[in-house]
Amino acid sequence: MIRKTITMPEPMDSWVKAQVESGRYGNDSEYLRDLIRKDQERSQLQAMIDESQRAYDNGQITALTTREDVHGFIEGIWARAKNA
Repeated sequence: MIRKTITMPEPMDSWVKAQVESGRYGNDSEYLRDLIRKDQERSQLQAMIDESQRAYDNGQITALTTREDVHGFIEGIWARAKNA
């Protein structure tokens, strides 16, 4: 594992400490790694949404006209994200 040193303002440090003290994380590093994982997931989802938008713009996806269409579309994106 690589060691990194970061600098942050006191209010951010207090926030990180509070997250650790809540018991959700064992230490600062676990909290920061979790934030990075969540950001990676968000980035993958955004890329899939962008790809879907391009497909829609190019006529490869028809309009989502019902609640079931939208639900199926979102479920498909989540399934692809889990497999990515």
